[in-house]
Amino acid sequence: MSQAKKVNVAIAGATGAVGAELLKVLEDRNFPVAELRLLASSRSVGKTLSFKGQDITVQELTKDSFEGIDIALFSAGAGRSLEFAPAAVSAGAVVVDNSSAFRMDPEVPLVVPEVNPHTLKSHKGIIANPNCSTIQMVMAIAPIYREAGLQRVVVSTYQATSGAGAAAMEELMTSTRAALDGETPDPENFAHPIAFNVIPHIDVFQDNAYTKEEMKMVLETQKILDAPALKISATCVRIPTLRAHSESINLQTERKISADRVREILAASPGVKVIDDPSKNEYPMPLQATGGYDTLVGRIREDISLENGIDLFCVADQLLKGAALNAVQIAEVLVADS
Repeated sequence: MSQAKKVNVAIAGATGAVGAELLKVLEDRNFPVAELRLLASSRSVGKTLSFKGQDITVQELTKDSFEGIDIALFSAGAGRSLEFAPAAVSAGAVVVDNSSAFRMDPEVPLVVPEVNPHTLKSHKGIIANPNCSTIQMVMAIAPIYREAGLQRVVVSTYQATSGAGAAAMEELMTSTRAALDGETPDPENFAHPIAFNVIPHIDVFQDNAYTKEEMKMVLETQKILDAPALKISATCVRIPTLRAHSESINLQTERKISADRVREILAASPGVKVIDDPSKNEYPMPLQATGGYDTLVGRIREDISLENGIDLFCVADQLLKGAALNAVQIAEVLVADS
């Protein structure tokens, strides 16, 4: 990136959990920033955030915030994306949006750069960042899909509190301390207490009894893989960890593929790291993935109950590959292709 031309970047939602990670990723990857504009709601105006040793003052997010901006990274929620992203595009910026606002819009590319970067060429000013749980799943299954085809995907997630935002992470900490003291505080960010609990409920329930989060995984994966007929079933579960989502994935491939071949192709896939040696108790876990860029995959084995079945377990940092890193990688492709 050091040889790329410098661009003006705005972060909408700069003071949130993902916004903080966007700042870190831009700095860590030496993204070619000329001007960095930090935008948030009126209550955050005047705060300062550090970028490359400089303090940058947060400005209020308005429809006039994007004059001269080349790339606008949005992580302020679907409502604000719907309200302000068109204004950013009108001002000449390309929007990379981390919310659900535009993901299923047929005019908007839904992109994981290691999987479907070619779709970026069709953007009309807005590019959607997929759901965090979707991103890590397609990182793990897309190489298998390309090699052996897929008939069916069944996934169960173990999602960290980071997926519900900074306040939810804080609630895990405070409610855990309270539980250790024999108290049971009322939940604020979850339907039930999260400390020492597992909640099979993320987002709102739909008419088909799946949650919105589960249907995001279904529909977004079909779109990213350009496989609208692929059969997918998801169960999304919140667990009492701070960062990094985990997923147990069962695949039925169209053509027979061995577990060894799966390990081989995943080990050669950019952004994927295979950790899979049960004899040494080596397998992906949230503590390993926290703060890292790779999607970790292990527990790879042939399903003894299913013809052409493969089981695997994957873990990735929800705030990084599941959000900020993927968005910055999209921006890197835009700069490289400009």
